[in-house]
Amino acid sequence: MKHFFNRKESIVTEALDGLLRASPPGTLARLDSYPDIKVVVRADWDKSRVALISGGGAGHEPSHAGFVGRGMLTAAVSGEIFASPSVDAVLTAIRAVTGKPGCLLVVKNYTGDRLNFGLAAEKARAEGFDVEMVIVADDIALPDINQPRGVAGTLFVHKIAGHLAESGESLASLAAAAKAAAADIVSLGVSYSTCSIPGRPYEDRLGENQGELGLGIHGEPGVEKITVQQADSLVSIMTERLSAAMKPVGKHALLINNLGAVPPVEMSLIANAVLSSPFAGRIALVVGPGPLMTALNMNGFSLSLIRLDPEREAALLSDVAPHAWLPAVVPHPVAIVAAPKAETLVSAVASHDAEAERVLAAICDRLISLEPELNRLDAKAGDGDTGSTVATGARSILAQTGRLPVADRAALFAVIGDTLATAMGGSSGVLLSIFFTAAGKASGDGANLAASLLAGLERMTFYGGALPGDRTMVDALSPALHALAAIDVRAAADAARKGADATKTMRKAKAGRSAYIGESDLDGVMDPGAHAVAEAFAAAADILKP
Repeated sequence: MKHFFNRKESIVTEALDGLLRASPPGTLARLDSYPDIKVVVRADWDKSRVALISGGGAGHEPSHAGFVGRGMLTAAVSGEIFASPSVDAVLTAIRAVTGKPGCLLVVKNYTGDRLNFGLAAEKARAEGFDVEMVIVADDIALPDINQPRGVAGTLFVHKIAGHLAESGESLASLAAAAKAAAADIVSLGVSYSTCSIPGRPYEDRLGENQGELGLGIHGEPGVEKITVQQADSLVSIMTERLSAAMKPVGKHALLINNLGAVPPVEMSLIANAVLSSPFAGRIALVVGPGPLMTALNMNGFSLSLIRLDPEREAALLSDVAPHAWLPAVVPHPVAIVAAPKAETLVSAVASHDAEAERVLAAICDRLISLEPELNRLDAKAGDGDTGSTVATGARSILAQTGRLPVADRAALFAVIGDTLATAMGGSSGVLLSIFFTAAGKASGDGANLAASLLAGLERMTFYGGALPGDRTMVDALSPALHALAAIDVRAAADAARKGADATKTMRKAKAGRSAYIGESDLDGVMDPGAHAVAEAFAAAADILKP
C-alpha cells in the first residue's frame, strides 16, 4: 500500500497543521507544545462555559480535531497513529480550556484512553479543576464482553454534550446527559480490507472473497469472517444484529460512517440500502453517509444508532461550526418530479422537393456502399466500425423516405439530427447530430444553405474540439462548406476530396480515437470520416451537375 507522507515521525503533527491552515481564520489553534503534546483548541474559547474535551490516537480523521468548534468539542488531544495521547497531553488540554464551569472528558472504551484520560482527570482535580469523564462503549460486535469498544457512536455524545455546553448547561447536567446518551448507543462495523499504517509493512489478513464483521477502528480483527456479498444482504445482517441490541421502543438517529476507503458512490448505495429497508421505520434522523470516524484507509463502514428523546433530537439538529460534522436530516422518500416532454417540431410534417430528395437518397446510397471500405480504413486506427456506423445512420434516414419534411430545410435538418443521434451511436453520431441540429436552427433563423451548414460546423467543432489539420472529418467538411458558400457544389466536392486526401499525410491525429495511435500506423492511411464526407459531397455533385 502506498501513502503520501514525508516522515512517519511527523505525520500527525503535519496533518494537524494542515487542518489548522485550511480552517477559517480565528476558529482553531493549537497549543505551543508540539510535537510531544498535540492539542487543537477553539481559538474563540473564553472559558465561560463547560469545556468538552475528547481525543485518542490519530488515524481516525476527521475525528477528533475535525470536530473542534462551536457546538461540539472545545479541544481535541491527539496521540500518534492508533496510540492514546499521554497523561501529560490530556492534562495540558484540561488546563488550557477549563474555567470555573468545569470540563467533561469524552473517552472511547479502550484501555489506553481510559487510563491516560482517567489519570489526567485525577491530577486535574487535585489541581482544583472540576472534571467529569464519560466512557463510550457502543460496539455490539462482542455482546458478551464486559467492556465493549468505543467506536463511531462516540460522535453522538460529542454532538449532544457540545450542544448542551454551548447552551450554558452545568457540568453535572452535561455529564448526566452524556452518560445516558452513551448507554443508548449501539454500533457495528464491517470491512472488506484491513487498514494500512504509513511507514509500516502492509499485511491483509483477508482472502480475496472475504470480509470481516464486527471490527474495531484500529485494524483489530473482526469478530467473524464473512464472504463478500451484495450490499442489501450485508445491511440486512447488520441491521438484524443492531435491532437485537436496541431497546424495543422509540425512534433512533442513525450515523452512517465511512471507515476510510469506501468510494462515495458505494456509501450512497449503502445509505439507500439501509433507508429503504424495513429497518428504516425505526430511524427518525440520519447523519451521513460520510467519513466521520475512520480507520485510516479501511475499506469498510459502520452503522451507529442512538435512541432519541426531544432533548437529544434538538441537540443533533442544532447547527455547529465544524464542517466535518454532517447535518442530521429527517429520512424522506425519494422526491420525483415529472420530466419535461420533448417538444415536437410543428413544421416537421412530410413535404416534398424532388431534387432535394434525389440528392439525399444519393448521399445515403453512397455512404451505405462505402461500409466495407470505411470499416477497413477505420480498422487501421480504430475499432473498424466507422463504415457500419455511417451506413446505419444512412439507412435510418432512407427508412423515412416519403415522411421527411424535405421542402422545409430547417425541419429536415432537425429531423436528420434527431435520427442520427438515435441511430448511429458513438461520438460520430453525436457530432453529426450537433451539426445538423445547429444547421437546422440557423436555417430556421433565416440563414441560407451554406450559412446554415457553416453554423453547424462551428457548433460541431466547438463541442468536438477538432479543427482542420487534426485528422478528422473536419478536414474534408470545413473546406467543402467554405467552397459551398459560392454556391458551387462541384467546387465543394473537390475541396472535400482534397481535404480527405490530405489526411493520408497527417501522421499525428489530434482528436478522436486516432489520437491514441502511433504515427507509423497512420502514415498513408486516409481518415475514414473525412473520406465519407468527401464521398457524400461527390454524390451530391453528381446529381446536381449542370
